[in-house]
Amino acid sequence: MRRILSLLALALLVGAARLAAQGNPVSSVARATVADLGKNLLAAARAMPADKYGYKPTPAQMTFGGLIAHIQGDNRITCAAIGGPAAPTEQRLKPDAGKDSLVAALERSLSFCTAALAHVTDPALGDKVSYYGQGAPRAAAVIGLIADWSDHYGQQAMYLRLNGVLPPTAGKP
Repeated sequence: MRRILSLLALALLVGAARLAAQGNPVSSVARATVADLGKNLLAAARAMPADKYGYKPTPAQMTFGGLIAHIQGDNRITCAAIGGPAAPTEQRLKPDAGKDSLVAALERSLSFCTAALAHVTDPALGDKVSYYGQGAPRAAAVIGLIADWSDHYGQQAMYLRLNGVLPPTAGKP
C-alpha cells in the first residue's frame, strides 16, 4: 500500500510539473501569432515598390503608405495598453514620408509590440488597462492587435496583387 501511495504521489507531482511547464498557453499563443503576423506585415511593406506607396485602389481608400502609417500609429496605442510603458516619442508619421521612413517606423512599432507582449501572462490578460481611452481587460488589446494585424495584412495583400506583386504568404500562382 505504501508503494502505491508513493507512486500516486509521484504521478501527482509529475502531472503538476507538466501543468506548470505549460505556463501561459493563451499569452504564449498570442506572442507566437503576433510574431508571425508581424513578419508578414513587414515583408509586405518591403515588397511594395517605393513608387507604389502612393497607390490607392479607390479614391475613398487610403494609400499604401497611409496604411503603413496607420498600422504604425495603432501599434503605438495598442501595444502601450498591452505592455505598460508608452511608446517612445516619435514625430507623427505622414503617409507620403517615403518607403524607407515608413518601413523603418513600422519595424520600430513591431519591435515595441513584441516587447510589450514579452512579459504578458495569462492571469494578466484580465487586468484592466486603458485602451483607446476606455477601461478594458488587457485581453481586449491583445485580441484587437491580432485582429487588426490580420485585417491589415489582408489589405496589404490586395494592394500588392493590384500592383502585380505576389504577397509574401502567397504560394505560386
